Amino acid sequence: MSGFTYFTKDALDQLKADLQKLKTVERQAASKAIAEAREKGDLRENAEYDAAKEAQGLLEAKIQKLEGELANARIIDEGSIDTSKVSILTKVTVTNLTNKKQMTYHLVSEKEADLKVGKISVTSPIGKGLLGKHIGDVASVQVPAGNLQFKIENITV
Repeated sequence: MSGFTYFTKDALDQLKADLQKLKTVERQAASKAIAEAREKGDLRENAEYDAAKEAQGLLEAKIQKLEGELANARIIDEGSIDTSKVSILTKVTVTNLTNKKQMTYHLVSEKEADLKVGKISVTSPIGKGLLGKHIGDVASVQVPAGNLQFKIENITV
């Protein structure tokens, strides 16, 4: 996927809100914790100061990571999605040919994946196996438990 991370507008807005919170609220809290620890005396033997500085470093790394994700973020307009084949942001109803169970998966980016609500990543084994398939196709997916066969029943947005 060429280094880009694809998001829905809502997911991108949430990412921006998380970054803003880290930059405003969390950064201030980290600075305050360092200042309070500094007031307690000798910095060479101040474990509280060391912990506060380490927490600040982790926070800055997290901010940098989110900024990188935003720089490579692309929004996908749900109105322009082709439902003739499986692609990112499509909902795919499949039948597991082994146990005849029918499931619906919503293919999303790694950041939005949540199996509890049926959202799977396009980079997961099942997501990769379903990409590009059409209604009626059988997708053969290699997973840790073995090889699964899924028949594509329906594709929607």
